Amino acid sequence: MEEIDVYRAANLLIRQHGALGAAIHAAQRVDELLAEGDMDGRNAWLRMLAAVRELSDTQPPGEEVTAH
Repeated sequence: MEEIDVYRAANLLIRQHGALGAAIHAAQRVDELLAEGDMDGRNAWLRMLAAVRELSDTQPPGEEVTAH
């Protein structure tokens, strides 16, 4: 997924759920996909979670989202 697409999807999530709701939704998807063993999907949603946090400034200072 291109970076611009990640930010477009993150922006759409924010519009649909609000800033906090979008971050929660993305984090839940990360957990669900990890539980299913879908690492590619998990990594895509981690990127989207990072974009949601960046666009909405919901990330606490010093906390960083990384895709491992």
